[in-house]
Amino acid sequence: MDTLKKNNWTREEIREIHDLPMMDLLYRAASVHREYHDPNTVQVSTLLSIKTGGCPEDCSYCPQAARYHTDVDSHKLMSLDKVEFMAAQAKANGSSRLCMGAAWRNVKDGPEFDEVLEMVRTINKMEMEVCCTLGMITENQAKRLAEAGLYAYNHNLDSSEEYYKEVISTRSYQDRLDTIANVRKTNVTVCSGGIIGMGEKIDDRIGMLVALTSLNPHPESVPINALVAVEGTPLEDEKPVEIWELIRMVATTRIVMPETQVRLSAGRTNMTPEGQALCFLAGANSIFSGDKLLTTPNPAKSEDMKMFEALGLIPQKPFVKKAQPETVEAADSQVPALGEKPKWTRPNLHKSTS
Repeated sequence: MDTLKKNNWTREEIREIHDLPMMDLLYRAASVHREYHDPNTVQVSTLLSIKTGGCPEDCSYCPQAARYHTDVDSHKLMSLDKVEFMAAQAKANGSSRLCMGAAWRNVKDGPEFDEVLEMVRTINKMEMEVCCTLGMITENQAKRLAEAGLYAYNHNLDSSEEYYKEVISTRSYQDRLDTIANVRKTNVTVCSGGIIGMGEKIDDRIGMLVALTSLNPHPESVPINALVAVEGTPLEDEKPVEIWELIRMVATTRIVMPETQVRLSAGRTNMTPEGQALCFLAGANSIFSGDKLLTTPNPAKSEDMKMFEALGLIPQKPFVKKAQPETVEAADSQVPALGEKPKWTRPNLHKSTS
């Protein structure tokens, strides 16, 4: 069966793949990877926090939640000039994609969103792929981002629908699916994955993959994060994920979503170059580089380049998977702001992890 078009994976089918003997799993994943991707090319992306801290959500893993006592230094929306400078620096260091993250619950029409749209226009014209993760967005807001030249929108499912409520109570799983659906009404690609190591069971990891593969089409990008436990958050005492667990997750993701870019994301500071090499063999073909992923540590650029050289890996150029989007200037916009006030849910469910 051509797994490329399969959107009806069952838990049993994915679990059977996940639980294969490691050598068999690696061989199968590497074979799929080589069929759909250049195995020696890995995209290098840079993640930039353009607005940090003060988030009203209660995601148990996140040090940016205002309700938790962490060492995160909050700052307001970064200036356009600073973002442009950081983007130029990232490009000079070999990144082909800049991902901008803002600690918002959801996008609100107004001056700050207008400024983000200008950031998107500026970076797209620098011939870099632009990704944003800004929280929940409406269809109109997604269209405005697309018009500005956005390449990808990130909105992670985080875990299975069943375990999700143990981690987050201030927004529903359906809110996340609705945001992805709004992005799909544009030409912007979808980036959506999750986190392992939050106390979930293997079946919850499988459930997340079932949810992601049920999306039609599959997300163009799936980040696989290993929890970075931050002091002051409800998950501060969780033990680091074993490397073999991460390799299994990467390999399984590669097999069930063969065309997707599988992104090796948070948690790389705990991984040896050998462990990362096995993840690349298993199908990971993107990393985030730089000293931070929003607010958590990440391997330095020089370390990554040493690893690339040792493994014979080549940084992927921008717009390989999809053509560069056009940028429409604000003065020529055909998608006006609607001043929407969407009623995203506030489930206020009890979390056993809180």
